[in-house]
Amino acid sequence: MTDPTTIEVDTFYPHPPAKVWRALTEPDLIAQWLMPGDFRLEVGHRYTMQAKAVTATGFSGLVQAEVLSFEPEKSLTLGWRDAATATADAPTADGRTADGRTAEGPSADGRTADGPSAAGATGAAVDWTLTWTLQAEGRGTRLFLLHEGFDPDDPLQQQARTIMNGGWRTGVPRALGKLLDTL
Repeated sequence: MTDPTTIEVDTFYPHPPAKVWRALTEPDLIAQWLMPGDFRLEVGHRYTMQAKAVTATGFSGLVQAEVLSFEPEKSLTLGWRDAATATADAPTADGRTADGRTAEGPSADGRTADGPSAAGATGAAVDWTLTWTLQAEGRGTRLFLLHEGFDPDDPLQQQARTIMNGGWRTGVPRALGKLLDTL
């Protein structure tokens, strides 16, 4: 049975891990196969990416992302939120707000993370984690994607999961493969 909270994709590319890693981590290359944004390979770096809005799911088209962890040429974990529902007072995947506050307590100036809700039109915050894992295989790379955090009880998030599942399985691998062939 399929887990309604995740998307898992496994794609083989006939290119070495170093080349696939470049495509996952160089901003100019990311823009060619995914979305333009101001990515920087640095844990804690927050950036935005611009895509087309999907009104049927309440997606604004602007992704607020954060580099959560990485191991060069092996794995990259990102936090993703819809920027329209992510506010300075809404905690990101690491539990901190944009100004460093946590849900457990106040920041140095006494403020807490209990500010305005990060809820979208459905009432549930979009707070996803994407983990790319690269595995050398022969002369190529097996690239795994784990996209986690879909609310199984939210119809709009499940609709977003269905749409994104199709994109992660078809359009994205095709665009990434085409880019890799040109590098």
